[in-house]
Amino acid sequence: MTIGFDLDKIFINTPPLIPNSIIQRLYGQKINGKLVYRIPSQPEQVFRKMTHHPLFRPPIKSNLNFLKSISKENNKLYLISSRYGFLKKETNQVITHYGLDKIFDGLYFNFSNEQPHVFKNKLLKELHLDIYVDDDLSLLQYVAKDNPKTKFFWLETDEYAHALKQHKNLHPNVVPIRQLAHIFS
Repeated sequence: MTIGFDLDKIFINTPPLIPNSIIQRLYGQKINGKLVYRIPSQPEQVFRKMTHHPLFRPPIKSNLNFLKSISKENNKLYLISSRYGFLKKETNQVITHYGLDKIFDGLYFNFSNEQPHVFKNKLLKELHLDIYVDDDLSLLQYVAKDNPKTKFFWLETDEYAHALKQHKNLHPNVVPIRQLAHIFS
């Protein structure tokens, strides 16, 4: 089975003390019905570089343990992250620090600064994944339309019930889960 995963909030947590609502507000949004992600300003890039050190990005141990267990089976595993190019050094540092480079069959990062949903959609088509897991529901709704053979899992642990109520119209191949291990249940 070919399985793709996002990185942040799947295997690596967000920085402590920064509320998820702020992170979401700074990231993607719909403008005139179109999904748009903004590239952070120069001062914000400096701040984000500091918060992407492994010290501020603790692992999500249960998800890493699950990943290690399925890597021993006959699966092809891919990491597909839309992290921008200004975080290249920090991303490589986190990947090596947590040994993710030794688990995945392929690592793909958005270092060319494409729109994240466009970047991921292109890779999903190239890799012909059976399953893809991400925490960004707007992105999943976008890519699900173009990849009907892929089953998408929306990993949402923060404010799960509230978020699910807001998104009653999930694409048919987008499934909400609360734990990574639920992709096989």
